[in-house]
Amino acid sequence: MRHMNEHMASQRRRIDEDSLRELVGQFYARVRADAELGPVFNDAIHDWPQHLDLLTDFWSSVMLTSGRYKGRPVPAHHKHAARISPELFDRWLALWDETSNALMAPEAAAALQDKARRIAESLQLALFFRLPERGA
Repeated sequence: MRHMNEHMASQRRRIDEDSLRELVGQFYARVRADAELGPVFNDAIHDWPQHLDLLTDFWSSVMLTSGRYKGRPVPAHHKHAARISPELFDRWLALWDETSNALMAPEAAAALQDKARRIAESLQLALFFRLPERGA
């Protein structure tokens, strides 16, 4: 059993274009099948192949500084804010952790998970944080 685990660990990948594409594909397959996240994502995304390409570009830009991603994540998520909750971010991060741990080398998974947490925090601040109105 130990030999098999060592072999499986050696199959886990470093961060490169191919591993990011595989990670994004497998992760969003889990998201789409998830009881909590699936309905939100499946209602919001109409062209999954195009969206997966966009998300691969995003992660390539974030992790490999490729500069390929040209989107605006906050407005893209803002139009779905009524269906997004902090709990869904926690579920998203849990699935991201599971998928990245399964596919990526430990140090690569840790870097991807750290970046995902920072992104989730920024998005949640943009979506949910409101300063009190003056004079209120």
